[in-house]
Amino acid sequence: MELSNHALKDLFDQLGLPSEQGDIEHFIESHRPLPDDLRLADAPFWTPAQAQFLKEEFLDDADWAPLVDQLNALLHQPTRH
Repeated sequence: MELSNHALKDLFDQLGLPSEQGDIEHFIESHRPLPDDLRLADAPFWTPAQAQFLKEEFLDDADWAPLVDQLNALLHQPTRH
């Protein structure tokens, strides 16, 4: 696998989501924590196309996989109090 030159902003752009830093932070805060047994691509807030993209990129260990993994970790973290 080649190292990705993408940033989390780029992944949000790829998913068709607002991608400014504040938008990303709001998305993560409003959707976490995901249950430990829920895979990222199976979360209910994705469109079918977004879910398919996340699943394929992760399973194929593709260019976007490190960022998908990063987003997965962020969304599974407990909320801050």
